[in-house]
Amino acid sequence: MTQQYAYVLLQLGAAIVIAAGALITSLILGKRGSRNRAKDTAYECGMEPRGAASSRFSVKFYLIAMLFILFDIEVVFLYPWAVGFRDGLAENPMMLWTMLAFLGILIVGFIYEWRKGALDWK
Repeated sequence: MTQQYAYVLLQLGAAIVIAAGALITSLILGKRGSRNRAKDTAYECGMEPRGAASSRFSVKFYLIAMLFILFDIEVVFLYPWAVGFRDGLAENPMMLWTMLAFLGILIVGFIYEWRKGALDWK
């Protein structure tokens, strides 16, 4: 069993050596660039940057992101379940009820999003 871990450690060691080698080579061969205020500013397509570089996002953005994650996870779990439902039902009769419980939790999240107004695209 330790021989199986030897291959993983060998690959991890090779990855560390290659990454460190690339960093050290770039430090040795690369030129030290001169830093000035113009180089340190954010590049805005040739325009002078205005305002703060990191602006605050609205709570609406996070609600929409949570809605996306909610339905993305639903599809990730529902599709393989639907593919193997007929064969899996013979082995596990509780398969339908566990998925209904999962969908119930998702419906609670959907209702929460709906009440918060995340589905209103204004």
